Amino acid sequence: MKWIFILRKIFYTSVLTCLILLPETGNSQFVKGADIGWLQQMEATGFKFFDTTGVQMDCLEILKSRAINTVRLRVFVNPSDDKINGHCSKKEVTMMALRARDLGMRVMIDFHYSDSWADPGKQNKPAAWVTHSFSQLLTDLYDHTYEVLDTLKSVGVRPEWVQIGNEITWGMLWPDGSTDNWTQLAQLLNRGYDAVKAVDSNIKVILHLDQGNDNFRFRTFFDNAKAKGVRYDIIGASYYPYWLGTDYTVTINNLGSNLADLVTRYNKDVMVVEVGGDYTKVKNTYDMLVAVINKVSAIDNSRGLGVIYWEPEGAKSWSGYQLSCWNNNGQPTRALNAFLTPPLGMEGKSSEPSFNIYPNPNFGGLINIEMTGLTGTTTLRIYNEKGALIREQELRNQTKTALDIPLNQGLYIVKLENQKGSFNQKLLIN
Repeated sequence: MKWIFILRKIFYTSVLTCLILLPETGNSQFVKGADIGWLQQMEATGFKFFDTTGVQMDCLEILKSRAINTVRLRVFVNPSDDKINGHCSKKEVTMMALRARDLGMRVMIDFHYSDSWADPGKQNKPAAWVTHSFSQLLTDLYDHTYEVLDTLKSVGVRPEWVQIGNEITWGMLWPDGSTDNWTQLAQLLNRGYDAVKAVDSNIKVILHLDQGNDNFRFRTFFDNAKAKGVRYDIIGASYYPYWLGTDYTVTINNLGSNLADLVTRYNKDVMVVEVGGDYTKVKNTYDMLVAVINKVSAIDNSRGLGVIYWEPEGAKSWSGYQLSCWNNNGQPTRALNAFLTPPLGMEGKSSEPSFNIYPNPNFGGLINIEMTGLTGTTTLRIYNEKGALIREQELRNQTKTALDIPLNQGLYIVKLENQKGSFNQKLLIN
């Protein structure tokens, strides 16, 4: 019987390779992401993560069970060991990127070009670069960008996206790269672009501004970028109604119209690379996330690539941050379930009946099933590899369901039957 075990192991390995290691290309998978720069520090200081059932789990697995398929990782140049404002070094980012890759998740790298936070209110040079000439700054930026990405490449991680700067509405590496001197800012941005493409020409370069609802702000920046010949692939936006001081319902349509305008005006794909809501207002944050996902996914020709939550795991008891999606008991709030909602822009693209299972492979937690074109009553059955029926239930007028059932490691067949026919998919429990 040993040879049967060996063959089975080879088969599982082959399925896992197909499902995890081969990345999706193009815009076929809508990005549902989480910026998790604090995660390593949280774990190092003893913070424990639990699913809503109370079972302790790897935070990344919890995120994946909520349909998160992408992680965003910030990079500081020479950071301190401060648990909130430091870390995120090249070594730490590489370790986190490997963990994400091993779970089949996609990776975005966010270069701050500072020793700590860079945002619209501060774009401080790294201490080691402060006395450098502008010519040397161009070399510093290129070398730092290349070194981090080449290190990731050397361990088998290929980020799909790289940000040259973080919320650079007013420039970066002040004062040299301020928007008061667009000629120099353009040179810095292009040096970053060149470094990315020198490591891997397939990586997409993002330029990222705050206040994604403000069309004037984005037009001003990207009109100048166009005039100065700045090279980039994607426009990234932050959207935080909390910091705008209004409910999302006041600005959500402006977000949608701004993103659509950017696609038309600059012929670039767009993405919301940061979003967040008050963790105590769970229903409002959930509704806001669904609205943002729908606005981005509804952009014509699938040019709205995705939505990334900033530090959903950053519980306030640890971070002091109000806009996480996590309770202080280590469990995610229900607001995070917004990512289980299929984007409106992705529905109805085909009238052919079908269904999708995610996460697949599944590492424990919810098994989510989305159905297209399967109306009325649908019978769901799950069989193990020997053909034994494990689960059967009826779904009435549902387009999605989430199953919380204990399944042993192995390969299963999920079968849906209704008046439109019979549809099968494989599910791997790892």
